[in-house]
Order: sequence, then structure tokens, then C-alpha cells
Amino acid sequence: MQYRRLGSSGLQLSALSFGAWVTFGSQIGRSEARNLVAAAWDHGVNFFDNAEGYANGAAEQVMGDVIADLRLPRDGYCVSSKVFFGAAADPRPTQRGLSRKHVRDACDAALKRLRVEHLDLYFCHRPDPDTPVAETVWAMDALIRQGKVLYWGTSEWPAALIREAAQIARTHHLHCPTMEQPEYNLLRRERVELEYAPLYAELGLGATIWSPLASGLLTGKYADGVPADSRLAQPQLEWLQGSVLGDANANRVGRAGRFTALAAELGVSPAPLAIAWCLTNPHVSTVLLGASKVSQLLENLQALELLGRFDDSVWRRVEAVTG
Repeated sequence: MQYRRLGSSGLQLSALSFGAWVTFGSQIGRSEARNLVAAAWDHGVNFFDNAEGYANGAAEQVMGDVIADLRLPRDGYCVSSKVFFGAAADPRPTQRGLSRKHVRDACDAALKRLRVEHLDLYFCHRPDPDTPVAETVWAMDALIRQGKVLYWGTSEWPAALIREAAQIARTHHLHCPTMEQPEYNLLRRERVELEYAPLYAELGLGATIWSPLASGLLTGKYADGVPADSRLAQPQLEWLQGSVLGDANANRVGRAGRFTALAAELGVSPAPLAIAWCLTNPHVSTVLLGASKVSQLLENLQALELLGRFDDSVWRRVEAVTG
């Protein structure tokens, strides 16, 4: 395993980390969840990502139980949660968003579900148009000063709002956002490479990126439609199909097909190749992996070997075939 600093902070995260979105608490059982966390830990993963909204809190409950069962040393791993969507199936106004009340309540609930005394990373899962940014910044700073959170950040926030949050924090001598968690893959590059470009040096921002495989599209599994046992076929994720597959103008399926063909030419599996490409970006602190089987996770972890095998000319070809 390789380890990278979270932006300009001193926190060292594994270059490949493990997340619970759409799998824990819904798609897989506790036994397989335990096997996945154990396999990740055995291969050097030290960051486990979660959110209040994943399976309405059940994902955090399962992860907390599994980590406790495995008796992982608390000083050896980092765990995160995210606040915005709420954990209730039909949240009331005070059970969602980024108000001071919900930020505090959600943090306390996540601590209980994850069975820890503090969150290493805590993300504002989306911008909240109904809450002043200043209120959220003060709420996050309070959690850090109380010892409940170590680092706070954002997920899928526009650069202008991240900069505003940092300016508020600096003006009032509060803790600034340390990291952003955006989607980043060969088919979705603009936000990480263009919009956030000034923030890496300006704020010391770290990126904990998600969906390196474009929800599986870059593995080739959707080349001939949506298989019945795939992620996009799950009833609760039908909304993802439009975003992942795109329209005719985007030609995401065709671009993914060219990528898988290149992977075959190189003699490697497309999944670890796509993940390794994400790691070529020096601003990526860690790539979040998601898997429902240990075999999938082990294949994805091969990305580290490919990162060292190929030179810049190969990565330029990878970018060229995906447009």
C-alpha cells in the first residue's frame, strides 16, 4: 500500500480506501461486509468511508459492528461520515441539511452507529441552500473543538462555496475545510482538474475521490445493457442510470468501450487500470473503492501495481481513448 497526505494536513491516508455506499446495509450481509473490511485492512487500507444517508444509517451500523468485531486498533484506521441527507427514510426539516442542530445531532448519531468516540473525517455531503455557510462552518469548528471530529470537509460543493467557507473560517480563526470528496474518473474530470485547480495550493485542499469506475461503466459490464444483477438494476438506484450511461451526445458507453479495448491490448483488467489512472493525479489523496465481493476488492487493489508499471505515454493513450 502507498500512503498520501490528506491535502496539506499531516494525516496519512492509504492511496486506496474502502467505502460502504450502496453495499453495506442493503446489497450484502454482515458476513461479507466483515470479509471485505478484513481484506482491505490486511492489504494496508486505513480509511473507511461512510455517511448518514447510506442505507438510512444501516451502512454505518454494519461498518461499526464489523470493525469492532475485527478489533482493529483505533489509532490504526480512519473512519468518516457525511451529513446532509439525513438517516431517516422520510426526514423532517431538522433531520437533514447543514444547520447547526442537524450537524451536531447527525455527528452524535454517527458516532453511536460507528461505535467510535470521534470521526476522523466529517463531510458536508452537499451544499445546503437553506443554511448560511457561516452557520455550518461554526458548527463544524465546534465539533472539532469538542474532540468529536478531527478534520472536516465537503462533498460535491462548488469551488466558490468552498472558498467562502475557508474565508469565513480564516476571518474568525476557525478550522478550515481540509478535504473535498468529488466524483472523479476518466469520464468525469472537469471539476477535479479545472474547477478545483486553484484550491489545492490556495487552501491545501485534499481530494478523497469516489466512483473511479464510473459506477462500473469503465469495467465494460454495461456494454450490452444493464445486467439484472448489476448495481444500476437495483430498484433504489434506477436514478443513477441516466447519470452513468448518459445520452447519445455524451457517448459514455462508447468511450468506455474504447477504454476496455485498450486495457485488453495492454493485457490488464480495466478496473484496476481506471483506478490507477486516478492515482496519477497528485492532488488525489485517496481513491474510494466499493465492492460487494472480496474478489472484486482484490482485483481493484492491483491498481497500485499498474501505477508503477506504466509510463506517461500509456496514461496519455488512456486519456485519448476516453476523450
